[in-house]
Amino acid sequence: MTDSPTEDRRSVSRDSADRRRQTRDVFIEFQDLHKSYGPKTVLRGASLKIFRGEVMVILGGSGTGKSVTLRHMLGLERPDSGRVLIDGEDITDFTEEELYVPRKKFGMLFQSGGLFDSMNVFENIAFPLREHTAVTGDELENVVREKLELVSLPGTGELMPVDLSGGMRKRVGLARSIVLNPQAILYDEPTTGLDPVTSQKINELIISLQSQLSVTSVVVTHDIQSAFSVGDRIAFLNKGIFEWVGSTAEARDSDHPLLREFLRASAVVAAQPTDSSAERPEDSAPASPGVSRDSGSQIG
Repeated sequence: MTDSPTEDRRSVSRDSADRRRQTRDVFIEFQDLHKSYGPKTVLRGASLKIFRGEVMVILGGSGTGKSVTLRHMLGLERPDSGRVLIDGEDITDFTEEELYVPRKKFGMLFQSGGLFDSMNVFENIAFPLREHTAVTGDELENVVREKLELVSLPGTGELMPVDLSGGMRKRVGLARSIVLNPQAILYDEPTTGLDPVTSQKINELIISLQSQLSVTSVVVTHDIQSAFSVGDRIAFLNKGIFEWVGSTAEARDSDHPLLREFLRASAVVAAQPTDSSAERPEDSAPASPGVSRDSGSQIG
């Protein structure tokens, strides 16, 4: 994969074969990140490039540090060593005040939706506008109404969070995350705790917003169905490093032992290898400690 920027692929339909072939500029980059919490090492030299306008899925088992990577993107965590670049700017050593500008480039959907229980839906979505802009009155109402329509929740502004289903809470949280028109949206386990039908609706919403808003999307999940529904590329995080990075099509036929086992165990049809003679899950060899990534699927 080349790193030279060309035409931004966000103008190209997701259904176009040309979309994944287009090279584009790097929006988020990790360079050899290391992070420990006391005796527990979470990141052990994680390197990754996320391109502007793509949907990157960070996939891995529970407790592998997926959410930690999101916090590094926002500057909420500092690596013990290594560098974090956002839109070409090294934010690793930024002060809290300096982080204000790069953070405004992001919207974040938390696992629970992250709503304020004491505020109704309208006030939850309006909160970032009141805090960070001078938008008021009719203009503010129009912006909130527009975002609610984008997440298919028109007319729900007066409802309280306690009145919402799990899927609705996620959608309200998503409306709030896009109210400042970010360049990127970070999703932390967006389908956790949802039934399959609601999960698929959230997946479809992620795809729709990525297309309509021309944003970069980073989806942290261990939900294989979600990963293959929304992702352009998958970054497989294991033992603190991104051991494999490639397209969803490449992931299906990956010969990375642990990724192959991870996908096969899910029983998700879209994630199964195209080779009908491929080995069964019980015949899969354990992951080799020395495996770094598939040949031809190198990071960057």
